[in-house]
Amino acid sequence: MSNEITPELMATQVVTDAIASMSDVMALGQLFVSHGESLALVGGPIRDLLLNRPMHDYDFTTSAVPERIIAIVEPWADTVWDVGIEFGTVGVRKGDFHAEITTFRAEQYDDESRKPHVSFGTNLVDDLVRRDFTINSMAVTIPNLEFVDPFGGTHDLIKKFIRTPREAELSFSDDPLRMMRAARFASQLGFTPVADVVIAATDMSSRISIISAERIRDEFSKLLLGMHPRLGLEFLEGTGLSEIVLPELPALQLEIDEHHRHKDVYEHSVIVLEQAIELERTHEPTCEPDLVLRLAALLHDIGKPKTRRFESGGGVSFHHHEVVGAKIAKKRLTQLRYSNDVIDDVVKLIELHLRFHGYGDGQWTDSAVRRYVRDAGDQLARLHKLTRADCTTRNQRRAMLLAATYDDLEDRISQLLAQEELNSLRPDLNGQEIMEILGISPGRDVGRAYDYMMNVRLDRGPLERDAAIEILQAWWANQRSARDVN
Repeated sequence: MSNEITPELMATQVVTDAIASMSDVMALGQLFVSHGESLALVGGPIRDLLLNRPMHDYDFTTSAVPERIIAIVEPWADTVWDVGIEFGTVGVRKGDFHAEITTFRAEQYDDESRKPHVSFGTNLVDDLVRRDFTINSMAVTIPNLEFVDPFGGTHDLIKKFIRTPREAELSFSDDPLRMMRAARFASQLGFTPVADVVIAATDMSSRISIISAERIRDEFSKLLLGMHPRLGLEFLEGTGLSEIVLPELPALQLEIDEHHRHKDVYEHSVIVLEQAIELERTHEPTCEPDLVLRLAALLHDIGKPKTRRFESGGGVSFHHHEVVGAKIAKKRLTQLRYSNDVIDDVVKLIELHLRFHGYGDGQWTDSAVRRYVRDAGDQLARLHKLTRADCTTRNQRRAMLLAATYDDLEDRISQLLAQEELNSLRPDLNGQEIMEILGISPGRDVGRAYDYMMNVRLDRGPLERDAAIEILQAWWANQRSARDVN
């Protein structure tokens, strides 16, 4: 018998030592044992402890049925609530300690069902085998701190593998969303799905269509917010899942991007995504992982397939692909049930992502800069990052020139912001003042006058009140004269 201390053994010792120091966890385990029931900390918390990542959730599994869970914890907890009693889950809170406790269970989908059928199990191992991946199929029993890893989850964590605890076909048949979760974990952890997982997902990709758009959206968002989204996207693309989840992405592989520097627009889009992620950390104002920016980066060129034109001489054009792409993105994100705020922000960024290229060598007037800021609105900081990320040329001289040119534009914006408060840009006369000066009542003419004065503000900058009134009255006189002629 070998006494070798393996990496797996060392890792499990670290985990059990950490759990032993968690007073609320240990107290909860003692409580269940005193009532003749077993309890184990399970799944994601164990994985995160092994990876030395922050543990945000306390998920437990137990032999107790839901009604008995409630009976056991109610005298102990400050609050008990029904998370999903039909799925066997009860939530508890005691002070700052929050947890979900679920009866041993097994979930299974019918061929056409979007909702799982749940049956309660009788032992921990049967519960673990029904989980998605081996890295989430580990548990520590409480309070005796036995590490339970029947499917080699610690080994797969060390090797950075994504593998199912039983045949991948059975696992994905039980819950097709697990195919999306494989892509998500590849992105979040930088892990590699094993061949069996890839083959099963490829063969069963059509099964993802029975899953609700909301659940697919949530997994896709987590994928994009991971540190390695390329890995997750490659899994979706390689298995054919993207053809169902986001078919506009694989369509990009058919197109050649306008710089003729990349294999296809799909590759260009992934590079833009990766560069946008880098700019989240390095370009002021820095930010946390930004779903809107990442969606816009990935989707900014999805209008190219519909706008591709072959020009004489062998060139390729994609005129107005930003307008077409914004419409396609709005439709797809709506189908995925993203919020209106997210959709509106992504669409605006896609519509504006080419605007900078009209800046040239800095020939924009102050008026054009003001319009750029006005049109970007509260998306200006994101637009800065997206536009910079969209430079994927391998020509270092050109890349440096583009960066310097955008530096110049940002400097001009900063100067005008300081001088004119562009963030709150308004006409020099508001709607009430326009009505009083022109002697008109609320209606279409007020809106037209307001728009005219906004254009004057953009063109000329801030004006003295008397000058603004004179311009408004002259415009109004011309409008009345035109009406008299007609």
